[in-house]
Formats: sequence, C-alpha cells, structure tokens
Amino acid sequence: MTKNGLLRTTMYAGGTSPVKMLQGRFYDEDCLVYDLEDAVSTAEKDSARFLVYNAIKYQRPKDKYIAVRINGIYSAEIDEDLEAVVRAQPDAIRLPKVETADEVRLIDDKITAIEKKAGLPIGGIQLWGLIESYVGVVNAMEIASASPRLTCLGIGGEDLAVSLGGKRTKTGWELFYARNAVILACRSAGILAHDSAFADINDLEGLSHELEMTRTLGFDGKSCVHPKQIAMTNACFTPSQKEIRYAQRVIEALENASGVCILDGAMVDKPMEIRARNTLAKAKAAGLDVGGEW
Repeated sequence: MTKNGLLRTTMYAGGTSPVKMLQGRFYDEDCLVYDLEDAVSTAEKDSARFLVYNAIKYQRPKDKYIAVRINGIYSAEIDEDLEAVVRAQPDAIRLPKVETADEVRLIDDKITAIEKKAGLPIGGIQLWGLIESYVGVVNAMEIASASPRLTCLGIGGEDLAVSLGGKRTKTGWELFYARNAVILACRSAGILAHDSAFADINDLEGLSHELEMTRTLGFDGKSCVHPKQIAMTNACFTPSQKEIRYAQRVIEALENASGVCILDGAMVDKPMEIRARNTLAKAKAAGLDVGGEW
C-alpha cells in the first residue's frame, strides 16, 4: 500500500523491461502497474509473466500500491496470467477492456478458485476495471457494482475514442460523456475513478488544463505515461494550503452558525461542509498538517 494512502497517480512499466520495472520503484507515483498486455508482444508473454511474478514476489517496492495489467478477458493468455499473478499477490489486477458486469464476475470467480487452490486469503486482491469501449460506458453502472473486489474504474482514452468513432484530442470533448458516466457509476458504487492518461509527454501546459478538468469532474486520480507527469498530477489531487485553510474556515463558520451562513460574501451550506471535510481528509492522508480534529 502507498505510504500516504492516496492513489493519485499510476505509472506503467512493461513486463519485459527489467530496467523500467526497476526505475518505476524510484519515481513518486502512488501506484506502479506492471504491464502484461499492450507493452508485451505475443512472443514475450511467457517471459514477461515470469519477470512480473518474481518482481512482485521477491523485489516488491515498498510504499507503493502494486498492480498488474493482465491480458484481455477473452485472450489466449488470460488463464496463465491469472495463475501467475494471483500467486504473486499484488494489491490489484487491472482488467482491460471491460464491457459487462458478467466479465468482472467471471474474473472474480477465477481469482477465487486460484486463491483456494493455492491456500491464499480469499478476496485479498482487488480488481481495477478499465473502460475502453462505448459498450463499457453504456454498462458502467452495472460494472461498477459487479464485485466486492472491484475498487476502481479507469478510462482507456485512446481505445475509447476509436470505439466511439471519434478522434483523440487534447481538449478531450470526445470523452466528456464517457468520463461523466464513469464518475457517476463509481460514485454510485462507492469506488475510485481514474482518468485516462494525457499522451503528449512534452505538453505540460496541456496536461495542466486536462488535470483541471479531471479534478473538477470528480476523478480521484489519473494515469501517467512518463515520470515528468507525476509531480503535476500528484499536486492536482493533493489539496493546496489555500484549499486546506478555506476548508477549515468553512467548517468553523458552520459550527458557529445554525444552518447556512455567509463566508466571504458567499453562502455556505451542508454540501460545502461535506466538500470541506473531504478536502481535509485527503490532505491528512497526504501527510499535510490540517490541525485540530475535523
């Protein structure tokens, strides 16, 4: 688990690259994902599975949430992936291209069977579903509540844009409805929501604009495609000192009033109190000083 309890950033490391897998330990991402899917050619699937198993089992990074992205549900590699990965015991398995709740339940059952066979704790491994098609978007509400193992839904922006018949852009309007649908599904199920990665590693201004939208919509974190994106993404999902102080003032104002009140010329009510307490909880989880008992 992460040192601060937050899951703001995820970074992928290809399962055939010991160098990238090792380097990933030293970046400041909250979640390190070993990839058995897109980053690995068909001829290298077996060796990648072996490397990832040993990296988790014997060289597991401390203070990071460790996940493995396995191959697709209907791929030839799915069963061998699960046999190896479940025994390695990562924090989570990332399931690509999820389209139905039944698919999540199918993988849950497969994981449980392996846990029983290997004498491992039942339910110890979480699932993260990746929504990468319009079918997954349509079924997001059912997918989000399909299994107790499922603790997060993410978006695969490139594949999703292709599925929609659209074009991936930096403004992101082609994914606007999908992002909202996933957020609603996650909030309904009480699980995390993670946004798609921003592909242009050299456009930090573009990343900043997308992060603003991502956080405003309500996402809990975002994937990164390069280490240079990590610091900005972590900062986006960590309350600033200004936000912390305002949250404290909101709570203080409401505690000294009955019902709604006015703060800095604006009305403050119960929804703003909830937002303020969420802000302070995230700040505390990040190790920031929020003072008092909020």
